[in-house]
Amino acid sequence: MIRAVLTDIEGTTSSLAFVKDVLFPYARAHLPEFVRAQAGSPEVKALLADARRESGAALDDRALVELLLRWIDEDRKLTPLKALQGLIWEAGYRSGELIGHIYEDAYCALRDWHDRGLRLYIFSSGSVKSQQLLFGHTAKGDLQPLFDGYFDTTIGAKRDPAAYRRIAATMEIAPAEILFLSDITEELDAAKLSGMETYWLVRESQTPPHDGHRAARGFDEIRFNGANRNRR
Repeated sequence: MIRAVLTDIEGTTSSLAFVKDVLFPYARAHLPEFVRAQAGSPEVKALLADARRESGAALDDRALVELLLRWIDEDRKLTPLKALQGLIWEAGYRSGELIGHIYEDAYCALRDWHDRGLRLYIFSSGSVKSQQLLFGHTAKGDLQPLFDGYFDTTIGAKRDPAAYRRIAATMEIAPAEILFLSDITEELDAAKLSGMETYWLVRESQTPPHDGHRAARGFDEIRFNGANRNRR
């Protein structure tokens, strides 16, 4: 019996193109000015210090900005970079320049599952702040009330089974009662090793089904035994 759904974002609830072609370029374009303007604030100062530690070098602000831009180009999954991107996106969402994308089938299923009593969570390599901003500023309105919690790489790598065990422990739900959704098979493999149920979102992909995971082209094709009205 499934009591909770844990879902990825990119390629799962939301278009990969939105992240790659809208969010990343926006952060890249605004990062130099953002660092110049906010380097003295305690939050940004701490994140820049974390980024310097990740680099292993005593970089000045200009060299650090160049490194951060390179990390964006390389799609590096580094916590200080993701946190800085989240702060930049926050300004874009609040100004109306950015509107979070969510697939129609994902929106309908998430609302239905929530109404039926399932607990819903996000696990993404993007920071918790960036996750909340995306779902808080969609064309469907603020979807944050649908979710019970958010997880990012501070809890562990998405391809590490230990991260999923920590998530289950935080939820206080047995892994076997959690359904994880993603478009990345290595993430699904890790979740399955932790004891979770899985569904592979293939959407437009022509990739053949994976023996270890059920596959769906959209949330409307996902089937599982669960959903009651008890949300304790």
